[in-house]
Amino acid sequence: MEDNSAAERKHSILFVCHGNICRSPMAEFQFKEMVRSRGLEELFYIESAAVSTEEIGNSIYPPAKRCLNAHGIPFDTRKTARQITRADYDRFDLIICMDRMNLRWLRYIIPDDPEGKVCLMMDFAGQNRDVADPWYTGDFETTYKDVAAASEGLLLKICPK
Repeated sequence: MEDNSAAERKHSILFVCHGNICRSPMAEFQFKEMVRSRGLEELFYIESAAVSTEEIGNSIYPPAKRCLNAHGIPFDTRKTARQITRADYDRFDLIICMDRMNLRWLRYIIPDDPEGKVCLMMDFAGQNRDVADPWYTGDFETTYKDVAAASEGLLLKICPK
């Protein structure tokens, strides 16, 4: 007999970047749309947060919004940046950082990872690198593609069917 308890429980995922106005909200809303389009939204709880306090309270960066719109990805216009907290470690199954610097900053907030919840986004795409940072390049399309590839891998890892 197959155990369905895991399928009935929500998978909670927190995407993390520096300011929570570009990469992590792009990942949050891309992944939400991916699971919604496959009829899996009831299996997931998804948020995003920042490691820094620089953008707290600010909305998604306009070029990130334009990129999401260009790809038909809906997003919550009321989304504002928030900083990750120590309590988030207990609330989420996975804490997925966009780059190695995010991991370093995260260690000041969540010093230990005894349950192995913290990882890098591009690991899910089978690539040992950071998600492209559009803040310095203005290239939101490359970031979108990175997040899309990693999101596919993440979904396959969680829901292999």
